[in-house]
Amino acid sequence: MALKKLVAGNWKMHGLSADLSEIEAIATAARDYPNVDVALCVPAILIERAARAVPGFSIGGQDVHDAEQGAHTGCTSALMLLDAGASLTIVGHSERRDAQRESNEEVRAKAEAALSVGLDVILCIGESFDVRERGAAVDTVTAQLDASLPPSLEGEAELAVAYEPIWAIGTGKVPTGPQIAEMHATIRARLRARYGADGTHVRILYGGSVKPSNAGEIFAIADVDGALVGGASLKAADFIPIVAAAAAVEGQGTIA
Repeated sequence: MALKKLVAGNWKMHGLSADLSEIEAIATAARDYPNVDVALCVPAILIERAARAVPGFSIGGQDVHDAEQGAHTGCTSALMLLDAGASLTIVGHSERRDAQRESNEEVRAKAEAALSVGLDVILCIGESFDVRERGAAVDTVTAQLDASLPPSLEGEAELAVAYEPIWAIGTGKVPTGPQIAEMHATIRARLRARYGADGTHVRILYGGSVKPSNAGEIFAIADVDGALVGGASLKAADFIPIVAAAAAVEGQGTIA
């Protein structure tokens, strides 16, 4: 049975007080699509204000530290995110793996810390263009996934995995349908191998130049259970059509 789709926006380093009105517009419009889970992961400075502005709508962080507290200047713990009103967080985004040199082990520790306090987690994985060109995409992503996953799924918080080919993020390039299908099928197999039957219920999102014009086609692919959306999530006019595309596919089954 197909999983309920999740469409999450990643605002990255965008957003000031003036943009709270856009968050409110997205949250209001999202109510028209109750068969899709919708969330926005905003900069840390906006989490509390956004959560207050749109009660009942899922607001998340973009990263989390694995420690509960301590001498970690500039970092935010899972309990701090929760206290600010977040219900989820992203971990392991390729921009952090690259710019902050985050290892798979660090990503796994962050995921465990967030899940342990009840924060849902979107765990990102993906390959570079060079890796794709060498024909090593599946092996590379599988190894990254295996080393980044928490050991168990105990507790009520949910884990989702976001496959984001690095070469597609913000470039306008999108893998072919068969390429996405192959990777998502591989990820599903690894999740089942790790978690047994519970691995069937972990949503696998696609991310990388998702936009209204291609969202419906992407969502119709087997084991694509939603999307992690970057630039197109900054405006309701761009983001909500992607949510609508997910709603249109939801309940119609998926294609391989």
